[in-house]
Amino acid sequence: QVQLVESGGGLVQAGGSLRLSCAASGRTFSSSAMAWFRQAPDKERDFVAAIRWSGGRIERADSVKGRFTISRNNAKNTVYLEMNSLKPEDTAVYYCAAQGPYWRDSLNDESFYEYWGQGTQVTVSS
Repeated sequence: QVQLVESGGGLVQAGGSLRLSCAASGRTFSSSAMAWFRQAPDKERDFVAAIRWSGGRIERADSVKGRFTISRNNAKNTVYLEMNSLKPEDTAVYYCAAQGPYWRDSLNDESFYEYWGQGTQVTVSS
């Protein structure tokens, strides 16, 4: 099992920044990649960004390129999402997710993610 603990959500003004953290524990060797997804009220859950533990390949949704950065600290088994220039439309519950041990070509398909965190609320006011 891979346990995911998220932190860093909160209320921020438009144009501000937040840094989300996702600490992984348990059988972390069974996870090949980590990602962030988000879900706004009455919306489907959307891909935000992902990173592989080995090699550091990243992928980001077009809507956040240039504003959000995903990174990892392997020693701490932690993945971060640095969010800058936040907009009200970024308001959502942000979920951390982990893939299983087998290689998958796609990093943005939520069906490939086996483990999920509890979610952390990000609210951007205008």
